[in-house]
Amino acid sequence: MPLLTVTDLRTWFHTRTGVYRAVDGISFSVERGETLGIVGESGSGKSVTCYSIMGLIPQPPGRIESGTAVFDGVDLLHCTPGEARAIRGKRVAMIFQDPMTSLNPYVRISEQLIEPLLIHAKISRRDALARALAMLEAVGINDATKRIHLYPHEFSGGMRQRVMIAMALITKPELLIADEPTTALDVTVQAQILELIKQMQRELGMAVIFITHDLGVVSGLCDRVQVMYAGRIVETADTRTLFYSPKHPYTRALQRSIPSMQDKGSELFTIPGMPPDLSKPLPGCSFAPRCDFAVDRCHVDVPQLAPVAAGHDQTCLRVQTGEL
Repeated sequence: MPLLTVTDLRTWFHTRTGVYRAVDGISFSVERGETLGIVGESGSGKSVTCYSIMGLIPQPPGRIESGTAVFDGVDLLHCTPGEARAIRGKRVAMIFQDPMTSLNPYVRISEQLIEPLLIHAKISRRDALARALAMLEAVGINDATKRIHLYPHEFSGGMRQRVMIAMALITKPELLIADEPTTALDVTVQAQILELIKQMQRELGMAVIFITHDLGVVSGLCDRVQVMYAGRIVETADTRTLFYSPKHPYTRALQRSIPSMQDKGSELFTIPGMPPDLSKPLPGCSFAPRCDFAVDRCHVDVPQLAPVAAGHDQTCLRVQTGEL
């Protein structure tokens, strides 16, 4: 039985300018100990999906229109506030995208680190501080005894990201959601952070949902990948299959956009056009206006996820009919 099963999740934002269908009917599952990658351009619905699962969507303007997110038998979208608090931060933890805005600038790192333990583990401040020190050392922060009492602005960007990881892992969660945790970091620190997440996953046996727009990061970290576009999943497969045999034109275009895949000295490939306006109804395939392979029916018929092989689903109509 999967640790997390999300079914038909729809999260819309009701604003004065219209209803934005940020997540529009997606379903997926995560097994215990598995790493699932969610990739796509900015605005594709990756972060909103996980914010919905965590109960962090601002309501209003956001509203979860339909769906379930069953974590170990508890529907996180329809459980009581008490049930949600018992799970969120303890059994399910999240690393946020920007550590500077996620950490409270007025509170010392020590206080922010021990808060989850004081709430969920019901241990003394002395024991909580000892665990916080051990976790800071585990995530590679040198001289943790002195640094634990500093404020967030006294840490570098990479160090703040390590603090966020320590805060997420300090309660030893069963599921970790990492929302682009390496976006603002240089390549060296990025590699260290990814290796740290993998190491912690091995030690704790936790499942990981890794959100990113970087397919290169996904290749070395994830077991399975789902590609999102305009609030929907357009392709999902195990990582090796997705990289060596992508089917959906959007997935192929994302691969062509990886700089290391380009010929040296050639112009970098970019996907033409812009992502669609999610406040307007999307007729047919949402990627059709930007797709080199689109035909007339792609602009009319709404595609659905369908298998092309065992464990490999995608939504391109022409691939489903064997034309591509």
